Amino acid sequence: MAKILIVDDDQTIGFMLRDILEFNGHEVVVSQEPRKTKENIRDNNIELVLLDKLISGVDGTDVCSDLRKDDEFVELPVIMMSALHNVDEICKKAGATEFLSKPFDMETLNSLVTEVLKNHQA
Repeated sequence: MAKILIVDDDQTIGFMLRDILEFNGHEVVVSQEPRKTKENIRDNNIELVLLDKLISGVDGTDVCSDLRKDDEFVELPVIMMSALHNVDEICKKAGATEFLSKPFDMETLNSLVTEVLKNHQA
């Protein structure tokens, strides 16, 4: 199982996602501070990031493209998520590995996380 970082300014959603992922055996860190994403990845040996598109005044695509500009994080899988319509292409252009439309169910989340981790390890 993987170490996953969730970056979402909605604490309720962050904790709900954490509970779902921990139930499936992952170790999860929740952050409401997008500016500390790199620090959190390093400090916690993160293997996958779940990143919200809109995080309290910060665009998640900026966080994602910033990760992709850094050699240390260029290969790190990032799943971006949003309730906004038609932003999946914007997120992928910013470097997201995958995109998840909110709302989503537990099965969709778990399947996507498993698929992304499997592809990354291959």
